[in-house]
Amino acid sequence: MEPKTTRIVVLILKIIASVILAKTFYFKFVGTEDSVKLFTAIVGAQNEAYMRIGTGVMELIAIILLFVKRTSHLGALLGLGLMGGAVLTHLTIIGVGEQIADEDGGLFYSAIVAGFSFLLICIFELDRFKHEYCRLKGNKNCDCDV
Repeated sequence: MEPKTTRIVVLILKIIASVILAKTFYFKFVGTEDSVKLFTAIVGAQNEAYMRIGTGVMELIAIILLFVKRTSHLGALLGLGLMGGAVLTHLTIIGVGEQIADEDGGLFYSAIVAGFSFLLICIFELDRFKHEYCRLKGNKNCDCDV
């Protein structure tokens, strides 16, 4: 793909993923009844608020990192991990479309769409990961053009 086309595709993927995350983290911070039921089913009533708000904070951090050019690859990786956790939680603990939170499976499918978007962003920004690896190893002669 042309560099300009690639940038547009990545921007669209970032917008899709961030809109999905923004919607879910809003409900987590507000503490809607459905969100509380969902997290109570996952970790129990005693730790529900910590898990719900902690996950919301991580989603907010992922969105912020995603739109900072220098850290967008890290935001995509964090988002991919969060959405992977959401999908696995749906598959193993709460189910897809279960009536725990009056849900029709929309959260599960949203997590899949966001996770796939994050995965594609990670693939498009693979050079940034290589550059970061070189930098962490202390290699000043990294051949990455980032």
